[in-house]
Amino acid sequence: MFNKIMVPIDLAHLGALEKALTVAADLSRHYGAALCYVGVTTSQPSAVARTPQEYELKLRAFAQEHAPDSGHEPMARVYNSHDPAADLDDILVRAIDDVGADLVVMATHLPTHLNAIMPSVGDKIAKHTKASVCLVRGDRNA
Repeated sequence: MFNKIMVPIDLAHLGALEKALTVAADLSRHYGAALCYVGVTTSQPSAVARTPQEYELKLRAFAQEHAPDSGHEPMARVYNSHDPAADLDDILVRAIDDVGADLVVMATHLPTHLNAIMPSVGDKIAKHTKASVCLVRGDRNA
């Protein structure tokens, strides 16, 4: 049913992604689908990495460490942005086509009143791609 699963990763907030990572791994094993972890970073030094190249090395290491045995080598793709928060939606929509994903598994936040004027990233992805989107709600206590 699914051949390639894309999982957006924020290396600065891995704890909040735990449930989504588990779901993606389970679906990868179930369908024998390849996993592609996608990260968005900036050229400016951050708490995670000093350069986009360092960020990519860390994302690749994460992919190797966390990917399930589904018969596929995990992939990691890094996108660079001047403003990752502002560009995230558009970059993830583009990444789906770039990697050929037919399913996106991503963590989401609890809904707030801001969702009425600022739709979630998952909502935009579902509206602007042909890929199926699985939004995984994190721990309410986190």
